[in-house]
Amino acid sequence: MKTAVIIIVSLLLLIVGVYFILPEDQQNKISRSAVSYLDGNYKVTYAVDGHIKTWTVLDGKVTSEPSKGYYYFWAKNEAGKKVYIQTPIERTYIEEF
Repeated sequence: MKTAVIIIVSLLLLIVGVYFILPEDQQNKISRSAVSYLDGNYKVTYAVDGHIKTWTVLDGKVTSEPSKGYYYFWAKNEAGKKVYIQTPIERTYIEEF
């Protein structure tokens, strides 16, 4: 039992240590992939060069595709119609509420 606990703690320390050794862009990619497939309420904001667009995702998912560089999700537009949105990961901010 003690050996199993020591092994688990060692593995966790190794994972955390590797995470902090990675360059910041690699850490961001890991963090972004953690956003995938979470159910909830989100405010998604895309901001670039003074242009800001915001969507509200109610009781839904925001999914990331890090290899392709974007988030995708379903949101309602101003007319209340459900629309499919893709935004670049680099300039998108996600807030849970």
